[in-house]
Amino acid sequence: MSAFAEDIQKFNGIYKLPVNQRPTLSTEDIGVPVVERLQAFKHILAEELDEIDEIIDAAGKDTAPVQVLTMLADLLGDIQVYCASEMAKFGLPLDQVLAVIMQSNFSKLGADGKPIYDERGKVQKGPNYWKPEPKIQALLEERLK
Repeated sequence: MSAFAEDIQKFNGIYKLPVNQRPTLSTEDIGVPVVERLQAFKHILAEELDEIDEIIDAAGKDTAPVQVLTMLADLLGDIQVYCASEMAKFGLPLDQVLAVIMQSNFSKLGADGKPIYDERGKVQKGPNYWKPEPKIQALLEERLK
């Protein structure tokens, strides 16, 4: 387990947030149905994402670049911590899931071994791309045994 994953478990423990060692949709630990838990996660994540507007405003003004970068680093870090904390609540193995997703992302390269981008600069899927979900599912099934 990475130091970050360990810190997330410690964080959840300190703040009395669930930490499950096995994948689960059980919400007995917080006493709300899973649908409500997911809706709350979505709402809080949307609030975090809305903070980008402040960063956009700052970047459009004469704000020092280091201040804009600081705001951006804080936002992106907060989102990562929030998502990782949620993974711990559901007993999802952070490091292993991210490793599968990264390997899937590496498979997006074009036939020539180079990245493919759309007009916005978003990476597109190349001919050797494979979806991460089957490997994630296998990982979770193994952890549920």
